[in-house]
Amino acid sequence: MRTFNLSDYLLQYLDKASGTPRNRQLYRLMRQAILDRVLPADTRLPSSRDLATELAISRNTVLYAYEQLLAEGYVEARAGSGTYVADTVPDTVHLPTVATRRVAAIHETAHLSQRGHRLVAQAGAATQQWGAFVPGVPDVTQFPHKIWNTLQSKVWRKPPIAALTYGHGGGYQPLREVVAEYLKVSRSVDCEAGQVVITNGIHQSIDLCLRLLSDPGDVAWVEDPCYWGARNLLSASGVTIRPIKVDAEGICPSEADLAAVPRFIFVTPSHQYPLGMVMSLARRRSLLDYARRHGCWIIEDDYDSEFRYSGRPLASLQGMDSGERVLYMGTFSKTMFPGLRLGYLVLPQALSKPFVTGMEELHRSGQAPLQATMAEFMTQGHFNSHIRRMRLMYGARLEILQQEIDSHFEGTEVQAVGSDAGLHLALRLPARCDDKLIARLALERGVAVRPLSSYYHDASQGDSGLVLGYACVDDANIAPAFEILAKQIKAYL
Repeated sequence: MRTFNLSDYLLQYLDKASGTPRNRQLYRLMRQAILDRVLPADTRLPSSRDLATELAISRNTVLYAYEQLLAEGYVEARAGSGTYVADTVPDTVHLPTVATRRVAAIHETAHLSQRGHRLVAQAGAATQQWGAFVPGVPDVTQFPHKIWNTLQSKVWRKPPIAALTYGHGGGYQPLREVVAEYLKVSRSVDCEAGQVVITNGIHQSIDLCLRLLSDPGDVAWVEDPCYWGARNLLSASGVTIRPIKVDAEGICPSEADLAAVPRFIFVTPSHQYPLGMVMSLARRRSLLDYARRHGCWIIEDDYDSEFRYSGRPLASLQGMDSGERVLYMGTFSKTMFPGLRLGYLVLPQALSKPFVTGMEELHRSGQAPLQATMAEFMTQGHFNSHIRRMRLMYGARLEILQQEIDSHFEGTEVQAVGSDAGLHLALRLPARCDDKLIARLALERGVAVRPLSSYYHDASQGDSGLVLGYACVDDANIAPAFEILAKQIKAYL
């Protein structure tokens, strides 16, 4: 019979600072040592009292581990002799050691699929989601939470049974109805409630379209530059991306592009992301005609159309579509708060029922009480009031930021574009500027911006610039934050 001193081995891996109780740690380590044959069959374990003393832990901790191992058959108690490792692991089994598993954990992405690798490698979501100058984030401190809480409490006071079970039918019906009415008035969207599917945001809306309308190898036109999230969803779905340059009138396909008919055309016509231009009427008509003739699906992302600071809000592309080729999507993340995770997808009549079915099969809709609260918020007029108030606030912040840009860079090659709508603007920089380095240096000093080049399909060929969000920056903080950013830019000028 052999004996084995566990203490040195166990002390290497017991983590006293871990949130996992020590008795569970000890049990897992000893179990794995048995499976790894560090503790071979027939090894006599030290007494619980001796092991507790050597590890400087309580005897009850050791007793727990021993009793659990005994219950699971890893060890056996022999009367008058002690506790021994049971012969439970076949000789042909070769399991990784603790050290091997720790190395493998470091390389966890090695197990991803090719699609998973692409998605992780191209991930664009930032860890910082608040402050100067994070793009696309509204000022959540101004949200009327007291009104929302009152409405939510009313919903929860006596929720119908249907609101507490799995959702169905494309979302909470009163919300679908009020969203349809809102979009008719504010965005000239031609729809009825039955064409509206409530989703948890733009990402889910895009994903649903791709899952139900695409096959691997289908081609999608995307604006270049474009929103990284849409590009990554398209790539992850197996769709082949064809980047299409944009000009002052929006997406601008070449003759060669037009000759290779795509399955999808992904556009942000009312406020191109991230450059901010508006698609011209001529370009809209041309795009709709092309989609109708060739059977393409146009995915219209109308992500922040509520915030326009000069002129009248522009009508949607969907409202001009007589061929039913446009899938229109929007979100409440910009108008309410991102954590709400509510959006909407407006479909052609022929796709409404299949998409509702597909939504239920893929995602099992829910959050009916949340959707009911949103419906009340809109029906009672709070939504429109909130938008009007925030539009004035964001417009004032945009003006302050533009004044700072002029103050620091008037007469230089630095130019602000896309600054008449939305929650961000793009700052074009000379080609000699390394926008990624500028963004990194600014972040080290507490200012978050995105490099414009990262929005291009090929970042190495993209224009140099920075994307600045101004919505979630207090008026008083805009100037000092931009001062920090300006210093990094001026190093190149």
